[in-house]
Amino acid sequence: MSPSKLKLKILLLLFLLAAGFLKAQPQPYVLLISFDGLRWDYVNRNISPNISELSERGVTALSLKPVFPTKTFPNHISIITGMYPENHGIIANEFVDIENNDEYKMWDTSIVRNSKWYKGEAFWETARKQGIITASYFWPSSDVDDPGKHPDYFHVYEHNRPYAERIAGVVNWFNLPYKERPHFVTLYFDLTDGVGHDFGPKSEEIDIAIAQIDSLIGSLIDGFKEINLIDSVNIIISSDHGMTEISEDRLIIVDEMLNDYDYLFSNTGPFMLLYSEEEDTEKIYATLKEEENHFNVYKREDVPEYFHFSQNELIGDMVLIADIGWSLINEENLKWIKEHPSRGNHGFDNFHLDMHGVFIAAGPSFKQNYKTGTLNNIDIYPLLCKIFNCIPAENIDGELKRIAYILK
Repeated sequence: MSPSKLKLKILLLLFLLAAGFLKAQPQPYVLLISFDGLRWDYVNRNISPNISELSERGVTALSLKPVFPTKTFPNHISIITGMYPENHGIIANEFVDIENNDEYKMWDTSIVRNSKWYKGEAFWETARKQGIITASYFWPSSDVDDPGKHPDYFHVYEHNRPYAERIAGVVNWFNLPYKERPHFVTLYFDLTDGVGHDFGPKSEEIDIAIAQIDSLIGSLIDGFKEINLIDSVNIIISSDHGMTEISEDRLIIVDEMLNDYDYLFSNTGPFMLLYSEEEDTEKIYATLKEEENHFNVYKREDVPEYFHFSQNELIGDMVLIADIGWSLINEENLKWIKEHPSRGNHGFDNFHLDMHGVFIAAGPSFKQNYKTGTLNNIDIYPLLCKIFNCIPAENIDGELKRIAYILK
């Protein structure tokens, strides 16, 4: 045998041995938790000892930067796919598809379960393709109607499902026989978002909610101790966005500026998407530009690149973005807003710190007692791929190099 052939044979043998070794390694466990609306600073109020304990034995980021718009569905999908909304398709909690006379509404189960809206590959899809069992106790898009696009185990979203039941369900999954047991699981809680909307981020009520979610973490840790997995599970606490104070005294009534024009709109509050006939777009844009006060208006193609919110026709013809704490509304909303005041909201500029969420991770894969700066939520997907030694989808926007240093 020639030296070159011998060398090739040795390299092939080493490769096969390495592949067999990697395959033989036990798969890690990861629980990805989302606390909706858990602002970056909520965990610094000395009222969440269980979260603080987790932080001390793991990695804590200054904040988790969301994508724009800083709304629930776009950000949960960005976390689980590593893509910006303009690419994964869920550009807002609600939006219209003018061309196909269709509409997406997050509160309509039949719509949100239709897999046609979701253009990205969720991590549970990536993992399943590579032999990893996955599960989700709630996460936007985890209960879609396409069997190939949801986890191995999942629950159809039920807003009022008791939190204790969710925790028990997750612990039970991790206690299944090894060959049936999921290694990647998601878990979702809405409490801090609802309370933040109703009472604002500086209220006594939000402090009570923070203490309540901390007790949930305590229950979860106790559950892992009971099944002897406390030292084996990587727990990642994340949130989709933050929260800021708003007031019925800071309203921008859009239709008062556009009485002479026909247009459609979707979303009110921190941002608004306008859809118009081509011949009217320039006139509407010029009118709004003249009236700019506590908001900015952009043609879709001119939305600043740093928002990553222009490369999708579903976005509409124009994008209005309110200053932090201000609300874009229509006249028909005014009476309802005055009678049902909300004290907090999100959806604003994702660079504003009030819109940032939380990232804390602890477990065998992560460094201990490690503090870092702001992380990007789109980088969580490639981080998961690294932990599980998975090949990521090719079209993601997240970058492992921006987050890999938090791993051991």
